[in-house]
Amino acid sequence: MQRLRKPESLVAIGVIGLGCLALYETTRIPVSPMYARVGPTAMAYAASLLLIGLGLALLIQSWRGRWVTAPEEAETPVNPRAAGWLLLGLVLNVGLIGPLGFVPASILLFTCTARAFGSRRPLRDAMIGAAFAAIAYFGFAQLLGINIGAGILEGWI
Repeated sequence: MQRLRKPESLVAIGVIGLGCLALYETTRIPVSPMYARVGPTAMAYAASLLLIGLGLALLIQSWRGRWVTAPEEAETPVNPRAAGWLLLGLVLNVGLIGPLGFVPASILLFTCTARAFGSRRPLRDAMIGAAFAAIAYFGFAQLLGINIGAGILEGWI
C-alpha cells in the first residue's frame, strides 16, 4: 500500500472544492424559460463537472503514488521575485478593472506576467497584451453582449 502523498492530495481536494463551488454558483444563475434545452448555464455545468472529475482523477493518482513530478521541478526553488511580479499583476488587474476597464487592466496583468517569466521588454509585452485584451473584450462585449469591465478606453472605442 502506498503512503498518502499529502501535498498532491491537497491539490486534488482543492480542485474538487473549486468544481463544487462552481457547480453551486452555476445553480444560482437565473435562466429564462425561453431556452428549451441548452441555455446560458450549459457550459458552466460542463466546466464544473469536468473540474470535479479532474480533481477525483488527481486524488486517485495521489493515493496510488502515480502523480508524476519531473525531477527538475522537485529541485527548483520558488523564485520570490517572479512570484511577486505575478502577484502584482493580479492585484493591479483586480484593483483597476473597475475604474480603468478590462483592456488596460489586462495589459498590466500580461506585462507583469511576462516579466515574471523573464521578459525584459515591457513595451513589446504591453503591445501583445493589448492585442489579446482587445480581442477578448470585443469578443465578449460585441459578439456575446457580455460586459466584462467597460472603462475609460472601452468608452472611447
